[in-house]
This record gives sequence, C-alpha cells and structure tokens, in this order.
Amino acid sequence: MDEIRDRYVSFHNIDCYENATQVLDAMYELFDLYPEAKDGLWIRFETLIPKDYKAVFAKHYSKDILYHICSHVFYLSALFETYDFKKGIELMEKAEMECC
Repeated sequence: MDEIRDRYVSFHNIDCYENATQVLDAMYELFDLYPEAKDGLWIRFETLIPKDYKAVFAKHYSKDILYHICSHVFYLSALFETYDFKKGIELMEKAEMECC
C-alpha cells in the first residue's frame, strides 16, 4: 500500500524551496510563451522575488519565496489554468499540497 504523506504532520524528505523554484520557473516559462499574461499583478509579484531565487530564497527584510508562492496559490493556479499550462498546473498543485 502506498504511504500517504500528511503535509501537516511532517515535511520530512520534501524540498519545499525546490517546489517553489519550480513553480517560479514555470511562471517565467509561461511569460516567455505568453508575454500578455504578465500584467500588473505579476509585475508587482516579481518585485518580491529575488532575481537569483534559486540560490537566494528571500530579499533582505522580506518573506521567502515559499511564502510568496503559498500566499498567491489561487492567482498562480488561475494563471496556469487560463493558459492551460499543464506543467505549471502540476507543479503548483504539488507545491500547494506538499508545502502550503
């Protein structure tokens, strides 16, 4: 029988920052494919994310990337769903279920 992980019990063996960086990678990939998707919300969102987010998880005196991904779950999900971007949908669902 497969073991079901309960995200509220343990984050053991779950790399939430890796999940968050993958969501950001998918978001930027979507923006490359559909530049019109990058509206005012995402321009503002970008100011919260370090340029080198794979190495530096938070800007000085700011929340980390995982916080920003989790606090924008519905917006990110809607973005990926609007453009039927399967990769982004799957990565967002994984990050949400395992880490948010």
